[in-house]
Amino acid sequence: MKNVPLADVDQADRAVLPIGTDYPPGHVLDWHEHRRAQFLYGATGVMIVDTAEGTWTVPPERAVLIPAATRHRVHMLGVSTRSLYIEPDAVPWWPVSCTVVDVSALLRELLLVAVGFEIDYGLSGREGAIAALLLHEIAERAPLPFHVGIPASADLARLCRAYLAAPDAGVTNAAWAARTAMSERAFTRRFRSEAGDSPAVWRARARLLAAVPLLRTASVSEVGGRLGYASPAAFTAAFTRTFGLPPSRFAASRQGVGRSRNS
Repeated sequence: MKNVPLADVDQADRAVLPIGTDYPPGHVLDWHEHRRAQFLYGATGVMIVDTAEGTWTVPPERAVLIPAATRHRVHMLGVSTRSLYIEPDAVPWWPVSCTVVDVSALLRELLLVAVGFEIDYGLSGREGAIAALLLHEIAERAPLPFHVGIPASADLARLCRAYLAAPDAGVTNAAWAARTAMSERAFTRRFRSEAGDSPAVWRARARLLAAVPLLRTASVSEVGGRLGYASPAAFTAAFTRTFGLPPSRFAASRQGVGRSRNS
C-alpha cells in the first residue's frame, strides 16, 4: 500500500501492515501515537524522531523501531518511508523505547516488495511468508547509538530541545546553570542524574547527532566547521568514536546525490 493513512486500515485482520509514504521536504508529523508498533524505514533522507524521553536521529537507509502507544513526532528531511505497522502481540520482543537499527540488504528488498501488497494480502502463500520473514529479519537487527536522552524536568528538557534545534559549541555549563538559577555544581549533578551524562558530554553528543542531517547537503569539512570543530580530522575522530562510522559514510556524494535531490 502506498500513501494510505494508517487510520483507514488499522483494523485490518493482518498482524503486519506495510505502507509506503512519500513526504514533501521538511515535513513534520506532529505529536501522535499508534495502537500498533511501527518499523519506520527511511528509504531516502534523514528522520528525527522525538519522544518525551529522547531524540533519535535516523540516518539514510536505517530504521527506527517505535513501540506501540508511544507518543512521538517525526521530522522528515527528504524522506520516502517504508513502514510496517505491527500488532503488539506479534512482536513481544519489541523494544520498550525507540531504537535505531541497521537495515540489511535482504530486509530492504523485503520492505520494497511488501509495500506493494493489498490490505487483504494472502496469509498462506508468498505474501504471508514475506510478512513473517520481515519480523524475523527485524528481530536480528543491531541497535545503533543515534540518540540522546531528554531529562524529565521541564526546565532541563527546554534547554536540551533548544540546543538540539541550534547546537552551539560555545555554550557552557555555567551558562546553562544560570538559566536554571542554580550553581554550576548543583546544576551539573542534577543534569547527570536525569540525563545519565554530564551536560558537556550530552552537548557533544547532541552536536554530533546534528551533523547527520547536515551531511545531506554539505561536506565533512563544512559540517565540522559549522559545529565548532577545530579541523575535519577532529570532527571525523569524534563522530567515528561516538557512532562507530565516519561522517563520510553519510556525506552527500555521497554529496552529489544529496545536492541533486534537494536542488
